[in-house]
Amino acid sequence: MNALIPQAWAQGAAPTAGGQLAPLLMIVVFIAIFYFLLIRPQQKKTREHQSMVSKLSTGDEVVTSGGILGRITDIGDTFVTLEIADGVRVKVQKFQVTSLVPKGTLKNA
Repeated sequence: MNALIPQAWAQGAAPTAGGQLAPLLMIVVFIAIFYFLLIRPQQKKTREHQSMVSKLSTGDEVVTSGGILGRITDIGDTFVTLEIADGVRVKVQKFQVTSLVPKGTLKNA
C-alpha cells in the first residue's frame, strides 16, 4: 500500500510550461488596460489644463472650480485677480481656473 502514495504524488507533480506564463501575461494585460483607460487620459487632461492656465491673459472671462464667473484683471505667478461684479474683485489661485468662457458671457450672466 505504501507504494501507491509515491506514485500518486509523482503523477500530479508535472508542471506545464504554459501554466507558469499565463498569470504573468494576465498581469501585463491588466496593467496595459489600466494605463490606457485611466492614467493616460488623466495625464492628457492635466497637460491641457496647464496649457490653458499658462495662456491666461488680462480681460479673459473664466470660471473657477468653485463656480465663480469673472473677468481677469491681474495675473501673478500663482494668483489671478477676478472682477466678479462692478468694483468687486477676488483673488484666486491660478490652478483653480477651470475653463475659459466666450467674451461677453459675464454681461449676460
